[in-house]
Formats: sequence, structure tokens, C-alpha cells
Amino acid sequence: MWGEIDPPVKTQPSSHESEPESEVPDKPVDFSRICVQNRQKDTQQPPQDFQSESSLVNAMLTDVAMSGSQVRSQQIGEAELTLGERRQELLQQFRSRPLVFLERYHACLKPEHLPAFSHVSSDPRAQHYSKVVLTRAAGCTNRTRVRNHRYAALRALQKEGKYFSEDEMRRREPLLYEQYIGQYLTDEEVIERSQEAMSDGVEEGQGAPGSGTGGLANLLLNSYQERLIQNRLQEEQEREDGAQEEEEDEEEDDDTQQKEWEPSDEEKALLREEFVSQMHQRFLDGKDKEFNYSEVDENPDYDNLDIVNRDAEEKYFDEDDDDLQEEIEDDNMIE
Repeated sequence: MWGEIDPPVKTQPSSHESEPESEVPDKPVDFSRICVQNRQKDTQQPPQDFQSESSLVNAMLTDVAMSGSQVRSQQIGEAELTLGERRQELLQQFRSRPLVFLERYHACLKPEHLPAFSHVSSDPRAQHYSKVVLTRAAGCTNRTRVRNHRYAALRALQKEGKYFSEDEMRRREPLLYEQYIGQYLTDEEVIERSQEAMSDGVEEGQGAPGSGTGGLANLLLNSYQERLIQNRLQEEQEREDGAQEEEEDEEEDDDTQQKEWEPSDEEKALLREEFVSQMHQRFLDGKDKEFNYSEVDENPDYDNLDIVNRDAEEKYFDEDDDDLQEEIEDDNMIE
């Protein structure tokens, strides 16, 4: 009908206009801002390969946390950080500034911790402190190896028997022997010791083939060595007395009372054990002036303690077998 208004015709949206307008962003995406945000996140988080080394990092943080090193400044009266709090603080420091972490705590690190800093290994500071850690560890390893070598030599000498016999230890350290054992010997024990030394000298001389005067020669040698021991003992006592002259009168009175003390048999046994322990420790510390440590410290044959000890045992039993064989031959000759 004329004059009526037709309703508006709804146009069908095209295929590229079918999505609702609410999903269309009002502003264009700022890709530069996203890149900056991503870079900031990268600086706050460790590299991706740290995920595979989490156990390594955790072990390192635990070692540093337990070392007692100060991880952050605290106010007077503030409660001490727990181990978990120390680890958390160290983790934050490691993630944010690994080079500063390495510089600050390198004294607590071990060579197995260094792979945790692989992402900064090209930095000269990281290279320097990594070298410090490796050098320190190598020194500790060398000291341990030397001590193991000396311990193996000690056990071999103990099995051999002569080097750490009472007479030999007394000859090497007469003052130490006098302080622990000699001053408490009775007159009968001193005479018995002298007679045993004379008897040993005679037996050694008789064992030398084709030497009729061997017993007398060894007896004279033992007598000469005894004089040397007494002279050395006197010199060491004089030096020790001179060093104690500056002590107070009260301490001198205490020394006099100590000399008058007479130990029991059990106490004498303990003193003897302590003397032997002191001699063993001096040997391990490299203080035995008569022993050539260069033959042991750098000798790779001492790297395996089991092999060294087994060789010493085999040598010991071989010597016993040789002695037994000689006795059998002597018996056959007599028959």
C-alpha cells in the first residue's frame, strides 16, 4: 500500500564478517612490548638446561647453605635463618646474579658444582673462579693421596716389625720416649733392656757367616748407639729446659709435682700406647727425619692400599718360608 514503510532488509553477512565483533581487538598488538617482556622474563629465570640440572643446583645450594657462610645481612637480635630460608635466599641470588654468586661463594664450591655455571662460562670472572675451585680441589686430592701412600707405608712397616719397634723408636725420638716411657722405668727394667740389647747384638753377630768377631762388633756398635741416644737425649732436654726458664714459679712447682707422680701399670700401658700413637702420627705428618718420603709420596705402587698390604703380607710369609727352609737344611746337615 502506498505510504507504508517497508521494513529494512537484513543483509546477510559475508563469510569474512561472520565472526563477532567482540573478538576483534580494539588496538593493534604491540609486538615490541611483548619482546621486551620476554627478555625481562629470561633475565629472571635460569636457562632451560637448568631444568635437567636441578639436582646439581640443589646439591650446590645445600652445600653452600650448610657451610655457614653469610647469605644476607641481618639485624642484631634477628632470628637466624633456617636451612630452608638460606637455600631460598641462595637460589634467588644464583638465579638473578650467577657471577656474583660464584665470586661470593667460590670457597664453598666443589668441582662437581661448576657445570651449574656453564651458561656464564665465557665470562673471564667465571673462568677465574672456576680455576680457583679446581686448583684448590686438586691440592686437597694430592694431600689425600700422599697421606694414603704414607698410611700404606706405615702398615707395611708395622708388619715388618723393626722400624716401629720400641728400640728403634727410642733411637729416633729419645726425648719423646723418655717423657712417655723412660722416666717411669724401674732400675730392673733399665738393666733388662740393656741386657736384651747386648744379647741381640751378640746374636746378630753370630748370624754373620765367616765372621768370628761379629758378636763383639755388634756389641760395641750397640754400646756406641746407646751413647749417641743418651747424648741426644741430654741435648734435647737442655733445649727444652731452656725454653721453660721463662715460665712462672707456680708452673715450675707443678712440673716438680708431675715428676714425682708414679703411674700404675695400667697407666704405664696407656702411656706406651700414646707414645706409639705419637710416633705413627709423626710418620704420617712427614716429621720422621730418617725416612725418605720421596720413595712413598710419589710412588704409584702405593695407590692401592689392598695391593700394598697384600704384598707386604706375602713378603712377610716368604721370609718365614725362607727361614723355615734354612732350618730344614740345617737339620739335614746335622743328621
